[in-house]
Amino acid sequence: MPATVNILDEPLFPVWWSPDADEHDGGGRPARVGLLDLLLRSHEIEGLAVPDAPAHSALLRILYAVTARVTGLDEAKNGPDDWQLLRDEVLDEGRLPEKGIERYFARYRERFFLFDLQPGGRPWMQDPRLRDQCDASSTAGVNKLVVTRPAGNNHSWFWHASDARPDLSTVSDAVLNLLTWHYYGPSGRCSAREVGGVKSASAKAGPLRTSLSYHPEGDTLFETLLAGLVPPPREVDAEHDQCPWEWDELPNPDGPPPVLTGPCSRLTAGSMHAVLLVPEESGDKVRDAYITWAYRTGRGARPDDDYLIWQISKQGNTYPRPADSSRALWRDLDALLLIDPPGLAQPRRPKVFEWALEVSPELRVRALGFEQEGKGAKDIQFVDAVTPPVLGFLEKRSARTQPAVGRLRAVGERFGNRLDRALRWAWRTYVNDPKDSADAWAQEGAARYWPAAEREFWDRFRLLDRTGTALDGGLNAAAARTSFLRLAVRAFDEVTASAARTQRGAKAVEEARIELFGDRRGKPARPDAAA
Repeated sequence: MPATVNILDEPLFPVWWSPDADEHDGGGRPARVGLLDLLLRSHEIEGLAVPDAPAHSALLRILYAVTARVTGLDEAKNGPDDWQLLRDEVLDEGRLPEKGIERYFARYRERFFLFDLQPGGRPWMQDPRLRDQCDASSTAGVNKLVVTRPAGNNHSWFWHASDARPDLSTVSDAVLNLLTWHYYGPSGRCSAREVGGVKSASAKAGPLRTSLSYHPEGDTLFETLLAGLVPPPREVDAEHDQCPWEWDELPNPDGPPPVLTGPCSRLTAGSMHAVLLVPEESGDKVRDAYITWAYRTGRGARPDDDYLIWQISKQGNTYPRPADSSRALWRDLDALLLIDPPGLAQPRRPKVFEWALEVSPELRVRALGFEQEGKGAKDIQFVDAVTPPVLGFLEKRSARTQPAVGRLRAVGERFGNRLDRALRWAWRTYVNDPKDSADAWAQEGAARYWPAAEREFWDRFRLLDRTGTALDGGLNAAAARTSFLRLAVRAFDEVTASAARTQRGAKAVEEARIELFGDRRGKPARPDAAA
C-alpha cells in the first residue's frame, strides 16, 4: 500500500473562520483544512474547532512548534529582546511567512503521511515497527484509540460500541485521538511489545496526563500561535532541538527517551506511548490501532511545560495544577496573571504569559485539560473554558500590595468555602452523625453557588482599573464581600429549606448559618470537630 493521507493537504483539522475570510482568498470556508492551509490561512481563521479539549491542547502544541520553525522563532541566540523584535516583525506582516512554510514542508513532506506501509516508511507521529514487534491478533482496537468510546467491558454512556463489531473511525477523528494518546495516555498495562528478545506490556503516563494547560487566545489563530511562543534559551540549537518527524532515525525503545533539548522537542517529543494506525484498504477510515509503550525505562520527571501552573506539594515536590471539571476558570485567574499569587502551594504562573502580552493586551485565556486518574487508566471529563480579554491585567512586576484581581478571587473563594463548611455542619447536626461525609448538601450548594459566583466575579472584574491609577485597583471590596455573601446565603437557604421546616432541622440550620459570616465567637462546636 503506497503512502496515503498526507496531513498537509487532507482536510482533517476543524476550524472556525473569521467573518471576512472570503475577502482575502477565494478558497472558501471549508469546515476542515489540512495542516498547510491551517498555517497559510491562520490569519483568516478565528480558532480551532476541535471538540475534545485534550486533542485541542495537543494540536496547539504541535502548531506552536511548527510556527516557531517557519518563522525562525525556534532560536534566540542573541537573547530574548532580539527574539521579541523578530516576533513583532512577523506580527506586523499580519500572517505567517508563506516562503518559510513552503521551505519547511518541502523538506519534511514525506514525514507527514498518516499511513505509510512501505519499507522504511515513517507515518506521522507513529512507529511503523509495531507491525513486527506487537502481536497482530492482540491490537488495541479502534474503540481504545478513540478516547470518548467505551472499550473492553466498560459501560456505554454516550456511544454504543462493540469491540467485536466496532464502527470505523474517520481519519480526522483518528489523527486527533492519536495526539490525545501521545499527550494524555495512561500508565499501566498496554499491548505487549517485544524488543531485543524481551516482551513487556507496561507504559508510562503521557506528559500532560491529569493536567490543565492555559493558552493565550487572540482574535485569529495567527495571533494565538504567536502569543503561544516563548523565547528559547540562548544555547538552544534548532538542528538538535527536533520534533519526532524530524528525527533521522527512530529512537531505540530499549534505551532512554531522547533528551528534550529545547522548546520544539518539549512541545512534541515527550510522548511515552508508541501508536500505529491501521487503515482500511481504501485509506478513508481507520479500522484498528496498535497502542503500546514507547521506551522501556521512562522519564525521571515530567517534562517542563510553559502552559501549566506549577505548584509545590506538602512534600516539597513540584507538580502541575490538575484538571478539575468542577472548578471554574476564574478561580485560577490570579495564578495566571500575578507574579506572586497567594496560596500555600506557591503557584507559579505559566511562563507563556510573561511573553504573550506583547502580542495583544486583549488576549483571552483558554484552559484545556483532561480530568483523569494519575496512576491508572480512568478518564473522567474534559475541561474546556475561556475567559474574556484579561491579559491587560497581567502583572509585570511584583506588587507591594495584593492586586485587585487576587483580592476579588479570594473573596469569591472565601464565601464558597464557608458555604461548604456550613452545609456540612448543618447536615451532620441534622442527622446526628459527625462522621457523615455530608456530600449531598455540600454538592448541591456548590452547584448553586459557584455558577452565580462566576457571573458576579466577571461583572466586577470588568470594572477593575487597567491604568494602575485607581485606588485599590478600582475594587469596591465591601460591595464585593456583600455580593458574594448574599449568593452564599441564598444557596444555603435553598439547600436547607426542606429540613428547616422541622424543629430539629431548623435548629441545625440556624446553628450552622453562623459559619457563613465567619465569626466564631459564641458558636457551638461543629459536629465534625472531634471527627
